[in-house]
Amino acid sequence: MGAAPGGDPVDAGGPTASGSASRVDLTAAAAGLLARLRRQHGELMFHQSGGCCDGSSPMCYPDGDLLIGDADVHLGDLAVADGGAVADGGAVADGGAVADGGAVADGGAVPGEPGGSGGGFVVPVWMSRAQFEYWKHTHLTIDVVPGRGAGFSVEAPEGVRFVIRSRLLTDAEWTALA
Repeated sequence: MGAAPGGDPVDAGGPTASGSASRVDLTAAAAGLLARLRRQHGELMFHQSGGCCDGSSPMCYPDGDLLIGDADVHLGDLAVADGGAVADGGAVADGGAVADGGAVADGGAVPGEPGGSGGGFVVPVWMSRAQFEYWKHTHLTIDVVPGRGAGFSVEAPEGVRFVIRSRLLTDAEWTALA
């Protein structure tokens, strides 16, 4: 996960063991774009920094290009199918993108890769610890819209940008994630 020297990142909890709650999810459009970007750039990761230049846009990097450390919180892992399709109203089966609120449906194994027999991959989502203090009561959905993105995020040349859509966690989700 590219942990930086000097501290381990915090895991804020992805889906529960039952898959009933998660802090982060993605839309079908975002899943499709991630599948294309992975073919171009390899394994990917998101980081939501909240800095002055990128605002509240999630930044997508090749996994390991941004060092993660004790100033970061792991929000969860997004399971994405190689084809990026979504089924069951956002939940994704073997041919889809997200399963059980972001849990990996097939273990994240990718065909053709060592040990791979499934049809998908995992994209970890990180946030700066300071930003997480403001967002810890929210569920975040990563979406994609037309427009110019941040220069360092891998989708920038595609003419689209990732955005965050947020809502408050329900009482049940908050309890499950605590």
